[in-house]
Amino acid sequence: MFRRTKIVATLGPACRDPKVLARMIEVGVDVVRINFSHGTKQEHIESVELLRALAKEAGTTVGVLADLQGPKIRIGKFEKSKIKLEIGDKFILDADCELGNQERVGLDYKELPNDVETGATLMLDDGRIVLGVSLVRGRQVHCVVEQGGYLSNNKGINRKGGGLGAPALTSKDMEDIKTAAAFNADYLAVSFPRSGDDIRQARELMQEAGGNSMLMAKIERSEAILALDDILSASDAIMVARGDLAVEVGDAAVPALQKRMIRTSRANNKLVVTATQMMESMITNPIPTRAEVSDVANAVLDGTDAVMLSAESAAGEYPVESVEAMARVCLEAEKEYSVNTDRRMPAIYPKTIEEAIARATMFTTASGLQIRAIAALTQSGETALLMSRRSSKVPIFALSPKKSTRSKVTLFRGVYPVEFGEGLNDPEVILELAEDELLRRGAVRNGDMMVMTIGEPVGKTGGTNTMKLIKVGDFKRKGHTDSA
Repeated sequence: MFRRTKIVATLGPACRDPKVLARMIEVGVDVVRINFSHGTKQEHIESVELLRALAKEAGTTVGVLADLQGPKIRIGKFEKSKIKLEIGDKFILDADCELGNQERVGLDYKELPNDVETGATLMLDDGRIVLGVSLVRGRQVHCVVEQGGYLSNNKGINRKGGGLGAPALTSKDMEDIKTAAAFNADYLAVSFPRSGDDIRQARELMQEAGGNSMLMAKIERSEAILALDDILSASDAIMVARGDLAVEVGDAAVPALQKRMIRTSRANNKLVVTATQMMESMITNPIPTRAEVSDVANAVLDGTDAVMLSAESAAGEYPVESVEAMARVCLEAEKEYSVNTDRRMPAIYPKTIEEAIARATMFTTASGLQIRAIAALTQSGETALLMSRRSSKVPIFALSPKKSTRSKVTLFRGVYPVEFGEGLNDPEVILELAEDELLRRGAVRNGDMMVMTIGEPVGKTGGTNTMKLIKVGDFKRKGHTDSA
């Protein structure tokens, strides 16, 4: 069975060993996340080189997602590393403080006093500590502890309901974009965007650096929810980053928002990744909790393109087992995935020829002809993306001579990259070889029905204009196919 939902795993100390990373590739990693919050430029470049070498050795393609750190909206450090706050304690967030104590702590984000006012609620350490702002005086934010606990160095700050004005792209991010371009990242994730303009700026910087990454917006601010349509229009993909988002909008609001974001992304032909604490317990345990299994399964049933591992693979004790568990859950959930083909689809006027071919192909898969596979010959991957937005259990093989295209489709739900077509320009030869490739992979058998999409003349980017309905084996016997 072909697993449709893709797995993103974060690279870190736990999986930098080539043997461990090779095993993770073997058991199902589709995309590796490079977290720019940690590590040096040279470490990241070397990690990507190692990943690609191991993937090539394994005869597969693994995509690369470069994840920008974003603004450091954090407190500073304490003299004794941590303190304990009790409900009712007075505490000051002081932009001029160097080392904190029981009464105050400094700020990495020096602009905080300008972003809050009396009555605001601040959430520290992912909401574990809650402070009510009682007074803002100069560069000091005076607070009263509403929910206490231990507070240690460099913990994050969120404002309930949003409203912190830190720009999405810092000077560090701008340098990291150049690094991502240098190692040809397939995807670039922008942290804490507030509007589509943040994504547009990142795209411009990426292009100026000579890169061609697809842009992913991490939805983790409440403002991003309000600007979702604008952000989607500027992005190629979004990430449902449930950690910071839950702190800002409230944890109970996140499940419905997750479903909405997945649904809206697919409707707008965008990709979507579901992330944060999906198998958190596997940082220290070899099996997930039942709740984590249900969480991953529900994201699959919602239609997410990918599910993501963070600390589980980057710093946990069981990185390989985490990937195995996630793959197992995805496969099982996909057995129950509801395929709801919109019968109005053919009547909806497509915007491009590629979209028309994609819709016709996916409508054909639900026509009762028992289509077993789709072979999409593609230069850019666009047709494969459009087909993957429609609910179907039919595997889509993106056959492309372009390495960059094959790497990008690693994130597309239900799409599998295949190196194919270099130097070929005869449609009949291409058809025969494509059929042989799917037979070799076990996707079809003689007598099965398959669909092939192709652009004629062959090799033109953005030129998919033909759909062929094929009975496997007939071409060699009869020398013809039916085209649409």
